[in-house]
Amino acid sequence: HPGLPSQSSAPLIGAMARQGADKYSKLGEAAFAKMEKVNADILCLTYGSLVTQLLRDTEDVDAVNAQLEKMGYRIGLRIVDEFLAKSGIGACQDFRETADVVARVALRMFLGVSAEVVMWNKELTACSFVLPDNPLAEYVELPAHLTNRLWYSNLLCGVVRGALEQLQLRVECRFQKDVLHGDEHNLIRLELKEVMREDYG
Repeated sequence: HPGLPSQSSAPLIGAMARQGADKYSKLGEAAFAKMEKVNADILCLTYGSLVTQLLRDTEDVDAVNAQLEKMGYRIGLRIVDEFLAKSGIGACQDFRETADVVARVALRMFLGVSAEVVMWNKELTACSFVLPDNPLAEYVELPAHLTNRLWYSNLLCGVVRGALEQLQLRVECRFQKDVLHGDEHNLIRLELKEVMREDYG
């Protein structure tokens, strides 16, 4: 099949993917080193207070999920310039590279953790991020009535959506698994919906 790699080239493709991941991991470390640090405990407590206040004010878990995502979206729209200035990353060639940059450079730079990119669809328009650690949810235990209802760290999904929209990529980003719900790890699904074009007319 002309479009498919031969079995002998498969190890080469795997090695190239690992090389790309290593490159982005190093860029993520360098970008993280340039960032002003915020105490993780203060970040965790401040975010926890925000979520608690939203739950008190709204009393509707779905509305809180939406509000957290919307707040993250507004943050995402604003941080792209800082990311581009401090990360040294140029334009990505495709959505796969974009996902790697988000997972290994952007998350590392702004949150201090990297994600693993897994579960690509065959069109390479959707993947998942596995977050081994989530600083926003440190020390957090959800009460039973919020388990499997509140996506506590939904702000992260909004940040990713807003940042990519600034780069002309309309995406859907949502939590699928959360350690706070008893899952083994945190899993965020990212799907490309549209590559937008700027109209300068």
